[in-house]
Amino acid sequence: METVTPTTTSTTETPKQPRKPKPMNGVDTPTLFATIDAVRQQPDLARFQFRATNRWQEGTHSRSRMESFRGAGGERKHAGEFVFDADHPEVLVGRDQGPTPVEFLLHAIAACITAGIANIASARGVTLTEVESTVEGDIDLRGILGISDGVRNGYEQLRVNVRIRGDAPPEKLEQIVQQSRARSAVYDVLTHGTRVAVTVSAG
Repeated sequence: METVTPTTTSTTETPKQPRKPKPMNGVDTPTLFATIDAVRQQPDLARFQFRATNRWQEGTHSRSRMESFRGAGGERKHAGEFVFDADHPEVLVGRDQGPTPVEFLLHAIAACITAGIANIASARGVTLTEVESTVEGDIDLRGILGISDGVRNGYEQLRVNVRIRGDAPPEKLEQIVQQSRARSAVYDVLTHGTRVAVTVSAG
């Protein structure tokens, strides 16, 4: 029988150890990786349901509340209740007591892409020094005013411009932004559409 002589590692050749993630950019990266591993092993943990309750105030002014949601295997609550007012500006017969509903969409896509940038950069070991985005949306009100059936009610186009700075080459920073866009839930909703069911309880 042939004997096998064990190989030894010289003092100059240190075996490579997996790099342990560390918190970066305010992101708890170890928990991020642990969450990914947990969901990979238990896919049901990935199913979430978010909720909002909206109440009319007066005129075009309404108020939404977000407090509880379902996810990671159970019912959960935010650290506090989040309240957001929406209204129309005076030029659109409102009292300007909050952003318009369509402006919340601009906030949503910007916030979603920004959160993704922070997570992805941290996972890749990139320290960020600045992330800022500007979002513009073009809309023709002839649709929602019922003037023309040939004009859609919503935005015709959105433009997101991201400014990003960090300790990585520009190409890598751009890749981080593009990966965030590709994984953004809000970008997916806006570009692929989502079925929306509206039910009414009247009385």
